[in-house]
Amino acid sequence: MKNKDQKILKFNFDQNLKEDDYYVSNSNIYAYELLNKWPKWEKNFLNIIGESFSGKSHLVDIFLKKFKGIKIEAQDLNNEILKKIKVHQNIVLENFNSNIDENLAYTLFNIAEQDNKYLILTSNKPVVDIKFRLDDLNSRCKNFLLSSINKPDDELIFALIIKNLSDKQISLDNKLINYIVKRIDRSYGKIFDFIYKIDEMSLKKKKSIDLKIIKEVLGE
Repeated sequence: MKNKDQKILKFNFDQNLKEDDYYVSNSNIYAYELLNKWPKWEKNFLNIIGESFSGKSHLVDIFLKKFKGIKIEAQDLNNEILKKIKVHQNIVLENFNSNIDENLAYTLFNIAEQDNKYLILTSNKPVVDIKFRLDDLNSRCKNFLLSSINKPDDELIFALIIKNLSDKQISLDNKLINYIVKRIDRSYGKIFDFIYKIDEMSLKKKKSIDLKIIKEVLGE
């Protein structure tokens, strides 16, 4: 009889690993599929929301590779960049937050709307929930489609561990991965931090990753 741990092992890892090693699960499938439906969106403005390390940048990079466009860091937005965007149909503004130059952001939104461009913002929380001094900018932020990358489910955690360990040429028994999946915090940042720490501890102890190292990093 199979134990409970083994049920997690039925993930279609290779089948769900999409272009550029982007793994699709229930946590991110809506955002992934919506971007692939371009240009058949309800609106031209899209806000992709997710915590740090959730794969927002990876996802928009896949989009731009397929559909072309320009990607801008929100903190780098300036008048010179505003001139460059006119030749691009798709504009991605990464890490949008309350520290952005509000007048430049408002100008960007106006250009995108007037020229019928597609504008994608990535952010840690919905742009409609960010409060700006400029009322017109607050109003514009209400016009975005919202697509969230949710907290990682078991399937995605499993895949992230496999992928990131394999990148380090580390192979880990599935039973150990299941052990981690059931106990680790549902946070992308915590997952990547955990992977870094077990690798470091393994190197420090000069031994392969085992249950003892895993428990120590998990704080058990």
